[in-house]
Amino acid sequence: MNVFTSQFQVSTRGKGTYEITGEVEEAIAESGIDAGQVTVFVQHTSASLVIMENADPSARTDLHAFFDHLVPEDLPFLVHTYEGPDDSPSHLRMALTRTSEVIPIIDGRMVLGTWQGIYLFEHRTAPHTRRIAISVAGE
Repeated sequence: MNVFTSQFQVSTRGKGTYEITGEVEEAIAESGIDAGQVTVFVQHTSASLVIMENADPSARTDLHAFFDHLVPEDLPFLVHTYEGPDDSPSHLRMALTRTSEVIPIIDGRMVLGTWQGIYLFEHRTAPHTRRIAISVAGE
């Protein structure tokens, strides 16, 4: 079995989703692996990863609105607010989603559904630079 690793950064403009499917596809192509799996990992506790519809942006608009409703930034019982009112809510949103995704590779390509894309889900209000690690394993 061969293993290829790579890293890249994503600059965000604050809360929202940022598609990274292309960057992951580039790493797979560079790896030369034809069959196996890719693991994508975000190295932060206030951002996460989601596989989401990439055809209609309104699906992601609904996702953002749902998380704003589910974990608002004005919950009076939160105590971890050292970096501002979005500090603890960003960690809670991360805990409700995922920090990694594992996707099969067949014929050198990820086996994503027709309308699926991989997104960095930024949970902080301010812009950040997020680190993504990729591991491609297979033959």
